[in-house]
Amino acid sequence: MGRRSCQGLTGSPRVLKKMPTDDLHLIIIGGGPAGLTAGLYAARARLNVLLVERGSFGGQVLTTHKVENYPGFPEGIPGPELADLFQQHAKAFGLETRSETVRKVWTEDGMYLVELGDHTLRSSSLILASGSRPRQLGVRGEGRLRGRGVSYCATCDGAFFRGEDLAVVGGGDSAVEEALFLTRFARAVTIIHRRDVLRATPILQERARQHPAVSFLWNTVIEEILGEQQAVGVKARNLKDGTVNEVNFGGIFITIGHEPETDLFKGLVELDGDGHIVADEATLATSAPGVFAAGDVRRKVLRQVATAVGDGALAVHSVLKYLEDKALLP
Repeated sequence: MGRRSCQGLTGSPRVLKKMPTDDLHLIIIGGGPAGLTAGLYAARARLNVLLVERGSFGGQVLTTHKVENYPGFPEGIPGPELADLFQQHAKAFGLETRSETVRKVWTEDGMYLVELGDHTLRSSSLILASGSRPRQLGVRGEGRLRGRGVSYCATCDGAFFRGEDLAVVGGGDSAVEEALFLTRFARAVTIIHRRDVLRATPILQERARQHPAVSFLWNTVIEEILGEQQAVGVKARNLKDGTVNEVNFGGIFITIGHEPETDLFKGLVELDGDGHIVADEATLATSAPGVFAAGDVRRKVLRQVATAVGDGALAVHSVLKYLEDKALLP
């Protein structure tokens, strides 16, 4: 059985056909909720701005089946649909984007240089909104079987596991949401958690406990994912008594959090011990002048669509003040 992941939406803000030749006021790196909001605000402020996104516009929200806690949608809204609305709104104000991978970022003569393949752009300021990637378990078999029964996105891959017994590893909101979504396709879903209490919000816990297709493996960690060409189960260890058992599953969904996409920015801005960008809470300014951080990429208490959107707006407010102070605006 083949496995594939969602490739995002076809719509996007206006994509540049030619690379800009003049210096830019602002380059935004990342096209999730934080980056798109920043792009909308910057375009509306008539800045000479470019947003660069290497993948699909929308970020992690694309992998969310239903967003229930974003204001204005009392019935909830599918993540891809919300991402599409963000894109449409940014497009309405003329945001220009580039679908390309940023290869290098550095500073020279008071400007920031951003290398995209064969092109290098210059900008007076940056907003780093590159988001995060799913955290891996780091166990034997995981890398080899990724895309072959090991997944990090139920919304992307759930439909390929119809009638299977599935495992979801994790205990937070994302894990429980993924498990509930997978009940649409699976015969049964087991949530495997290293503790005996979930970290998910009470309403999600209630839904999971009341669902007849959802069960739990408490105080358990995965030591290995089993299978040759396709995942067939896990080797699980009980943390209470140390026993190790092999449990059969047709698919394993890993939802143990995310890691910031900041490898590109090492040496440019200060990072904390977990790799998140350290930014001032009041301005989102980083340790580099004219560089601001927004969304999941920065060190923060709460990572939600609503907080990412707030970050994007605040970051542009700070960019405008920075450019004004430097007399870089007409």
